[in-house]
Amino acid sequence: MEAIKINDKEQLDKAVRVYALKVEKERGYKLINKNIKYSDFLKNKMLLVYAIREGVSFELFSLIKEVSPFNDEDWASFLGISTKSLQRSKTKDDFVFKPIQSEKIFELAEVTNLGEEVFDSQSAFYAWLNSPSFALGNLKPIELLKDSYGKEMVVNELHKIDFGIFA
Repeated sequence: MEAIKINDKEQLDKAVRVYALKVEKERGYKLINKNIKYSDFLKNKMLLVYAIREGVSFELFSLIKEVSPFNDEDWASFLGISTKSLQRSKTKDDFVFKPIQSEKIFELAEVTNLGEEVFDSQSAFYAWLNSPSFALGNLKPIELLKDSYGKEMVVNELHKIDFGIFA
């Protein structure tokens, strides 16, 4: 199973490079590193701004989804659409998510990337996401990921955990 995960990350790195080059060409953003990796892409806020405006293709979304702990129901809820609409998007050729949905996809990708760095495993991170947190008002972190302010609270809590600061 770990080999599949490594392959998924390699595919995602490749897809992000292609996507970043497309953003560079169509949006006028100048890439310094043409060999950009997924984790570097998520840290480049200016590139993300341009990428959000370009929109996320369903193909890229699928790769991001594969390396995230979220299922279709979670994603549909985060994106503010029904599960059926999400599945229908898959069947449309060249489907691109709207900027508001693209922003949410990248926000969740950022949280997932950080969470896996902090917890060293997707399963441990997902377990944390689904457990009530005293520091987050006894809410489950996953419940806070539906909006940007909640996402920032989750990211801040992940940073505290990473630095060994527990509430």
